[in-house]
Amino acid sequence: MLDTTTQGMTRGRFWAGALVALVLAATLTPPPVHAQAAATAGDSAASAARSEQAKAVFDGYWARTAELFPESATYRGDHRFGDRLNDGSPEARARWFGFARDVLSQLQALPRQDLGTQDRMSVDVLARRLERSLSMEPFAGYESMTVDASPWPFQAAFNELLRASPVSTQPQVRMVLARMAAYPARVEQAIANLRSGMAQGWVPSRHVLEVVLQQLDTQLAKRGRSSIYFEPFDRLGAAIPEAARESLRREGEAAVGNQVLPAIRRLRDFVATDYMASAPDEGGLVRYPGGLKVYETVVRNETTTGLTADAIHAIGLEQLAKAREGMEAVRREVAFAGDMQAFVKHLNTHPRFFKRSGQEVLAGYRDIVKRVEPELPRLFAQLPRAPVGVRAIPEFLGIGAVESYNGPSLDGTRPGWFNANTLAYAVRPTWAMEAIALHEAVPGHHLQYARAAELGDMPMFRRSGGFTVYSEGWGLYAETLGPELGLYQDPYSRFGFQTNQAWRAARLVVDTGIHARGWTLRQAIDSMSAATGMERTRVEWEVDRYISQPGQALTYMIGQLKIIELREKARRALGPRFDIRRFHMAVLDQGQLPLDLLERAIDDWIAAQMKAP
Repeated sequence: MLDTTTQGMTRGRFWAGALVALVLAATLTPPPVHAQAAATAGDSAASAARSEQAKAVFDGYWARTAELFPESATYRGDHRFGDRLNDGSPEARARWFGFARDVLSQLQALPRQDLGTQDRMSVDVLARRLERSLSMEPFAGYESMTVDASPWPFQAAFNELLRASPVSTQPQVRMVLARMAAYPARVEQAIANLRSGMAQGWVPSRHVLEVVLQQLDTQLAKRGRSSIYFEPFDRLGAAIPEAARESLRREGEAAVGNQVLPAIRRLRDFVATDYMASAPDEGGLVRYPGGLKVYETVVRNETTTGLTADAIHAIGLEQLAKAREGMEAVRREVAFAGDMQAFVKHLNTHPRFFKRSGQEVLAGYRDIVKRVEPELPRLFAQLPRAPVGVRAIPEFLGIGAVESYNGPSLDGTRPGWFNANTLAYAVRPTWAMEAIALHEAVPGHHLQYARAAELGDMPMFRRSGGFTVYSEGWGLYAETLGPELGLYQDPYSRFGFQTNQAWRAARLVVDTGIHARGWTLRQAIDSMSAATGMERTRVEWEVDRYISQPGQALTYMIGQLKIIELREKARRALGPRFDIRRFHMAVLDQGQLPLDLLERAIDDWIAAQMKAP
């Protein structure tokens, strides 16, 4: 799971619209040879000019989004706006949609026939992002629900931003202090948005808000220099004189105590009183005004397909049955005497399957990454330069928090990070660790994000984020590569892989069940527990997440199935010329794409491979 780079912003910013129809010119007879040469030179000059025109649109979009969403700029490695937070007012939301429409009109005005293949792809990718964002414009009530049980909700976003903020120099520290000073006003905007959504009937369920309150209370429990918000001042740059560092620490401590924590207290008090009093007992979009329309839009945006909720539900059941067969095969392989239910209980309770501390969890994941990295050239023709580290998830997110990944900055100053849950060592079994490491680190999210960051010939917006169905589809696909990378030698690790497949298949069933079929929280938990054999605490947290992030859980399996489909398509077309190393680069070297554009890119790659000598 990833990406924290867009937290604190609206849920669906990027969109696109239909491109202008092509105007094609044709002649009945070819021109003379000398005229062809002149035309070729003219075409080349026109193409270069049109490419520059497109580049100006791309660069303008990128620059403006850095100003509108300075948090995102920080994650990119652009620290010009590191003293600001995004404007969370309704007026700012309206300005964003106006800007999105303006960029779309610029894309539509580009003469597509004069653009090169890569520029046309970039136009289509940016247009699709903008279309996706604008499709959410009517749903302000839904988008108001920013405090929830998703992995990185509003109440967790500021801490994560501070962890990504550089503090090597005094000016950089001053920027962090300025953001702390701005945080109370940003929280007031968030509360105002929550109130507005509440008036329209949009409030998260009571159970989700109980999770929110637990997280807020944990943040408020530690003050001063022990607060999580003091973290930047524990890593001040060595180039700052010690006397100045101590002075900055005192300022940071005061900012935490006088600005950040009081703002969090106000948010907590609002959630515990007015907001909680309006919360429904159950979540699920089908229960909200116009919620089914919202879900239809979210499903289309998240999967980048025309699949209906019913079709996705059926795919989930089919894939779940396959994964369960794999789980049963492992049970038979180890000659376990009991049935699957007893086997799952054994795997979730026997001491041999658990670490003894959070530090052992970190060491275990680091060992897996270390073993995988030397094997990667067997499956990838090129590898990114940026390293990946393994660190603990912030404790306030709780024992049920899922592992996640943060990508490297585009300027190369920050590595990628695999965030592991070190609190859950006593309840989260070790047999799932190999599959999780493949997904979150290498060759999963880190290879994908770090490679994209280094695609210097791509527009910047294509090198950073984009489409969850691509990113999570790739992460889940990466889990299937374990045998080729020397993992899953142990049958219990193979069970972990099959369980992860069942988990992602069950997501298709549970997400659509909650949001389109009106399943209760209890129905969803019972269904996922029975289907996957995952420990109960994790299942409960997962279901809270699906309630909070409709549609996101659909992206993993839908994306993985498409990548596997395209791989087999390429294998059939190329026969002995098929090279898995080159295929993987063809998938990764386009940045994140919606699935139809990914298929177009792979079709082009297949055609090029067939023509190669």
